[in-house]
Amino acid sequence: MLTADALRAHLLAARLAGEVATSRETSLRSYRLFAARDPRALIGIDPERHWGQRELLSLMAARCGVSADPRHTTGPDVIDPERTLAALDAFAQRIGEAARRGAPVLLGTGHPHRLLGFYGGLADALSAVGCEVLTPAQGRSVDILTRFGLRTYALDYVRGVALVREPEVGRPGCEPGAHCHSPLPVRVALAAAAEAGGPLPELVIGDHGWVCGAGQLGFEAIGLADTDDPALFVGEAEGVVSVAVPVDDGVRSDHYRPLTRYVVNRACLSR
Repeated sequence: MLTADALRAHLLAARLAGEVATSRETSLRSYRLFAARDPRALIGIDPERHWGQRELLSLMAARCGVSADPRHTTGPDVIDPERTLAALDAFAQRIGEAARRGAPVLLGTGHPHRLLGFYGGLADALSAVGCEVLTPAQGRSVDILTRFGLRTYALDYVRGVALVREPEVGRPGCEPGAHCHSPLPVRVALAAAAEAGGPLPELVIGDHGWVCGAGQLGFEAIGLADTDDPALFVGEAEGVVSVAVPVDDGVRSDHYRPLTRYVVNRACLSR
């Protein structure tokens, strides 16, 4: 079993926590956009209260461990590994509860190049204990507004994990999928599941719009979030997102394997 001490050391060595690759400039820009209620930063969350830049910075300092000093404007950002470990424990607890009741689950990622293996390992473990891993709306087209204009993507599943692909990529499975922040894919997936008469997920696991979009619709949602993803932490603060785990979401994919092992062990899903 991977201990908390061993995982803490890995988080720091892999720069999943501690000093991370996400820059302070990038994080502060996201906070400005969120404060202005820009959809690119809201990613599916409709905040109940006003969140100004100072309130967001205070929240992110409390939830992630970033500097609360608004005069700190450059350099790498920081994630407190103790906050990551505590959130991973809460994340694992929610997964364990879903596993014990055999709940249907939906997993999705906007970071398939980095996080597909992490979620795929969770999908495998949940399926092994009798949870139905849902794959609604596979192949469905989703129109998403990007900085390049309106683009059409295809919803696909790999190892039980939802993602979107560029339509011109060709044969499904030939590449990991596209980077995506939008909540539209999860809305399409949930609508398709409802239209088919269910089942609907009792837990949604993922990142970006998959968590925020599902949580805003009233589904229990948990996921990973970087320092430039304030929406998940605002959602958590307002009770829309159940658990947001602060972690760098852009390191090498193999660096997330110990996190999968840790969560699976803590959720008592290991065989």
